[in-house]
Amino acid sequence: MGSFSALAGPAAARPESPGRVVAGDAGRVSIIKVEGLIDPVMASFIDRSITEGEQAGVVAVVLQLDSSGSVIADDVLVDLAKHIHEASVPIAVWVGPSGSSALGGAAQLAGAAQRPCPQGDGADSTATGDQCSSIGIAPGSRLGKTGPLVVPDEYLTPEFLAASDRLENGTIGAGEAYKLGITAQKDAPVIGEFLIDLPGFKVKEVKDGKRTVRQPLTTPVFSSLPVQEQLFHTVSSPAAAYLLLVIGLSLIIFEFFTAGVGVAGLVGAGCFVMSCYGLANLPVRPWALALLVLAMFGFAVDVQTGVPRLWSIIAVVSLVVGSVFLFEGFDLSWITLIVGIGGVSLAMVAGMPAMVRTRFSTPTIGREWMIGEEGEAVTNVSPDGVVRVRGALWRARTNRATPIDLHDGIRVVEVDGLLLEVEPLEGGAVDYREKRRGDDEGDEVDGDEVADDGRVLVDGKPLDPS
Repeated sequence: MGSFSALAGPAAARPESPGRVVAGDAGRVSIIKVEGLIDPVMASFIDRSITEGEQAGVVAVVLQLDSSGSVIADDVLVDLAKHIHEASVPIAVWVGPSGSSALGGAAQLAGAAQRPCPQGDGADSTATGDQCSSIGIAPGSRLGKTGPLVVPDEYLTPEFLAASDRLENGTIGAGEAYKLGITAQKDAPVIGEFLIDLPGFKVKEVKDGKRTVRQPLTTPVFSSLPVQEQLFHTVSSPAAAYLLLVIGLSLIIFEFFTAGVGVAGLVGAGCFVMSCYGLANLPVRPWALALLVLAMFGFAVDVQTGVPRLWSIIAVVSLVVGSVFLFEGFDLSWITLIVGIGGVSLAMVAGMPAMVRTRFSTPTIGREWMIGEEGEAVTNVSPDGVVRVRGALWRARTNRATPIDLHDGIRVVEVDGLLLEVEPLEGGAVDYREKRRGDDEGDEVDGDEVADDGRVLVDGKPLDPS
């Protein structure tokens, strides 16, 4: 017969709703691009697009499907399958391009696609009754892994039901689907080859040199999710929801150790809110989510102390286990796990403490002014801890025998690089260095002098014991 020319031109490219068919033209086919999990946003888009196609009187509505499953409630999936099966215009499904898949709930929706059966002895169809299966599969694409059927039998085509045992836990390609009668074409490498067999799709034959080319008269109109809906659909994917969660929590923790509310805190809060929306639409294991929160808490504890310790080990283990088992029925890719686990662990164990110290440190030269400054302990200093002096956080060590408790007042007595030696304002033991200097050099003790033989001197004369 010849070849089918490429579907090109302005009409095939613009994402618009199908217009009402004008008398005398060849009509329009509405092609709906369905990518990713079928979540509430995508389900609403499919349902709305079919309704618009019915109102516009299009020749057919085609779902260009590439989905690994659905995350909508069973009753919503059943209602959508019913709309697909009982629509007043033919609904067809093309699983493509090559490498695409229709799995789980998406495969069940494909099984609900129907069209009027062609008439005549030469019809290449597995007609049973008045309706036929209307599925096309590109080479290299897969259909199946439906799991237990949620969609009632009356909304599925007979061919799909007959192969339900094979499809429940396995997948089939274009060739096997043709043998099972699920598809009317052996393969449909491009959507144009699939469209020409749709009822009412009109073409004309033209000569192109020595070959005959079929050109479409019916106009294909492609539609996809609007930008705003696409954003919510994207964050509902497992990889995006997971990465937004760990990035958001990490940035919020970083903001806790900085002064004021900055860009990191605002970005972190935005990522966290979007991740919450995505996680609400996905099958999440609560205990795995709790492990991710525990991991962030553990990292925060050791960022506070400035040194990775036991809590960092607990945090890394919790992060790995929580990340791997976060979603039920969906596995995160290795790339996603490496980015999430590796990036967060490296930032928290190595990068975060260094950034916090750098942000709150001042140049080493000219730091003598801090000696004698008073501040407050923000952790227990026994003997190491963190103190606040003039609004900045510093790692500190007490040079007294008495530990300093949280929120106790402190005084800086010496500066050693980025480390402050501090003493309590009240109740501290006598510094051994000061005592030694007093013993060796006859320093003043309570305003008096001490002679070499131990007698107290007043105005240079021994004190009269009487």
